[in-house]
Amino acid sequence: MFGSLGLPELLIILAIVVLIFGVNKLPRLGKGLGEGIRNFKDSVKTEKSDEAEDNGSSD
Repeated sequence: MFGSLGLPELLIILAIVVLIFGVNKLPRLGKGLGEGIRNFKDSVKTEKSDEAEDNGSSD
């Protein structure tokens, strides 16, 4: 995914993010992003287990 991005490009992106959000908001931004990803994964797991239960009980 990031194969074409080198270190200089990533540093520029990081600098832009710091300029936009500020240094103080970065930890909260990272925490929110992590929680969002975690919630998404949990919901996908729940959906898969619900489908497995539905398929098993409909036989």
